[in-house]
Amino acid sequence: MNKLAVVAFGGNALLRGDQKGTIDEQEQNVFDTCSRVYELIKRGYDLVIGHGNGPQVGNVLLQHEAGYNVFGIPKMPIDVCVAETQGSIGYFIEQQMKNVLLKDGIEKDILTIITEVFIDRNDPAFSNPTKPVGPFYSEEQAMEMKSQNGWSFQKDPRNRGWRRVVPSPAPTHINNVKSIEQLARSGAVVITVGGGGIPVFWVEENKLQGIDAVIDKDLASALLAKEIRADEFYILTDVPNVCLHFNTPQEKRLKVITVDEAKQYLAEGHFTEGSMAPKVRAAIYFVEHGGKETIITEASHLSNPDAGTRIVRN
Repeated sequence: MNKLAVVAFGGNALLRGDQKGTIDEQEQNVFDTCSRVYELIKRGYDLVIGHGNGPQVGNVLLQHEAGYNVFGIPKMPIDVCVAETQGSIGYFIEQQMKNVLLKDGIEKDILTIITEVFIDRNDPAFSNPTKPVGPFYSEEQAMEMKSQNGWSFQKDPRNRGWRRVVPSPAPTHINNVKSIEQLARSGAVVITVGGGGIPVFWVEENKLQGIDAVIDKDLASALLAKEIRADEFYILTDVPNVCLHFNTPQEKRLKVITVDEAKQYLAEGHFTEGSMAPKVRAAIYFVEHGGKETIITEASHLSNPDAGTRIVRN
C-alpha cells in the first residue's frame, strides 16, 4: 500500500505578495506548485491537499461589501465566503494538477470536497481575533474601516501594512473524514479542508450551523492528517527551512528537530505568530498524535527527499 501524505499549500502557492490575484497569476502559481508536489506522487505517495485562503476570502468579503453598498445585495457571512473560496481554489488545484499529470500521461481522479470542520462555540478565539484575511492596508485605511464596519485590524509583523483579523478557533473534527481517507487510499488526489475548512458547530442537538471565523489551515490539515492516519505531513511555505534568529546575522537553519526541541524554540519566541509559529504547532500536533514526521519547506525543494525542516518524535 502506498504511503499517504497530507500537503498543506501555503499562501504563496496561490498568490504572491506583489500580485493582484488575477486568474492568470493564480493559475500559474498553482501550476508551479503542483509541478513540485508531483515529486511526491512520483515517489509513490497518495496525496491529500489542504490549502489556505487568507487573501482570497478577504477579497470575497470585500466583494460582498461592494455588492451591498452599490446594489443592496445581501452580504454573506464568513463561513459562506470560506465555502466559496474552497470551490474556486479547489477548481484551480484540480485543473492545474490534472495539467501536470497529463504532461506525463498519468490519469488520476482529482476531487475537491467542500469540507465542514467542527469547532467549539466557546473557544476563546472568538474574543481575541488573530487570523489575517484580505489585503494589506495603510494604517489610515485600516482605522477608517474599523470605524465604519467594526472590524479588527493588526499590524503585519513584517511591516507590510495592516490586515483585517477574524476569530480563528481550533478545529475539533473533520466532517466526512472516512470518505476522504477512502478516496485518497484508492489513488485519487483529494483537495479538502480548504481555508482550514468551513467552521461549523452544533447550535442545538441535530442542528448544525456555520459561524463567522476562519480556521488555521495548517492546524486543520494536521488534524486531518491524524484522522486519516497519514504517514507524513508536509507544510509548504515561502522559506526552505524553519530558522532560529530568522532574518538576522545569527540565522540558523534547522534540519531535524524533535517535538521537545520544537516546543522549546516556540517557548523562547523564535517563531512569529501569524507566520511560522502556527506551522510549528501544527507540525507538533501531527507527530504527537501518531504521525511519523512533519516536513516544513518550500515547494521547490520537494525533489530532495531530505529537504526542509523535519519535526520528529522524541
